[in-house]
Amino acid sequence: MTKLLEWVAVLGALGAVWLSLVTNTVEFGFVRQYPTAVFYSPVIFVGLFGIYAIIVVLYRVFTFNDCEKAAAELQEEIVEARADLAKLGFRFK
Repeated sequence: MTKLLEWVAVLGALGAVWLSLVTNTVEFGFVRQYPTAVFYSPVIFVGLFGIYAIIVVLYRVFTFNDCEKAAAELQEEIVEARADLAKLGFRFK
């Protein structure tokens, strides 16, 4: 099963539950008390997911590790590559 089919299956199941609550096929006390909250719950969940995604991205940006050893190694490789290209006649400005 591909990841797309997994997402479609989960969203289909959640959509079926939401549709049954909106059309009063299944009755819960919560649905009678707050019908607009049930109706707008997909929008609320998308908004909450967006906030979660922003928080995760910001956390990972702020905790990103600097790779000083790899940066120094890359600089050495650049110097070596320039030297090799200079031997072949390439001129750097």
